[in-house]
Amino acid sequence: MVVTSLLAVVVYAVGSGVWVSSGDDWYRSLEKPPWQPPDAMFGIAWTYNFVMLAVVAVHVARFGTGWQMGVFAASLVVSVVFALGWAWLFYSQHAMWVASASLIIAAACTVPLVIAAWGSASWAGAALVPYLAWLCIASSLAVGYATRNA
Repeated sequence: MVVTSLLAVVVYAVGSGVWVSSGDDWYRSLEKPPWQPPDAMFGIAWTYNFVMLAVVAVHVARFGTGWQMGVFAASLVVSVVFALGWAWLFYSQHAMWVASASLIIAAACTVPLVIAAWGSASWAGAALVPYLAWLCIASSLAVGYATRNA
């Protein structure tokens, strides 16, 4: 479970970086939603989120029950697949509405992840609440981009 979860975090970090960097000129030309945070926030938020996902994955693997480990790993993998799908759909395919749906699914799949982590230790679940909040903010931004630019 630890290896699967950590591998998912690494694939997420590397994969989103590869896909996100592919459309900088196109992205810069888009009309941005007024609630978009400054660019620096993205680096801070994603660094925190990736570190906490790895730390909590190790904790859940060591101290969680069987259902907590299973739910955590499955939720993380599905969330990562849909979040990477968003990056590819948005930056490579420019399919903003489909990308928005993908990110909303990623956020929804993160809820059981937080619940499973919280079940193993309240600090572990609390550490992932910012990840869930960030995915919700990112989902609202994706829909904001789609409504302004599609």
